[in-house]
Amino acid sequence: MTQKSDALDLEPNVFTKHTPRSIAQSLKRSAEHSTRRKSDPYRSAMSMLTFYINRAGKNLPKQRRERLEAAKNELRALYGRKRGQP
Repeated sequence: MTQKSDALDLEPNVFTKHTPRSIAQSLKRSAEHSTRRKSDPYRSAMSMLTFYINRAGKNLPKQRRERLEAAKNELRALYGRKRGQP
């Protein structure tokens, strides 16, 4: 996946960080500093994370997929959201 998109510029190697929290914090920083996003920062950050997980598909090792899925929960917590809340 590229480090740039029309939505936001990501920090290098954001999806390979070692903890779900560090991934979520990086995505949050990128989303909040972007001037090109079309929706709110939370939605942009979550969209990038989901896009990466879906794009990697079955080639993503189980442990890494679990870390990225856990990063979704961390991102929700950073924004004070609950699962299923817009």
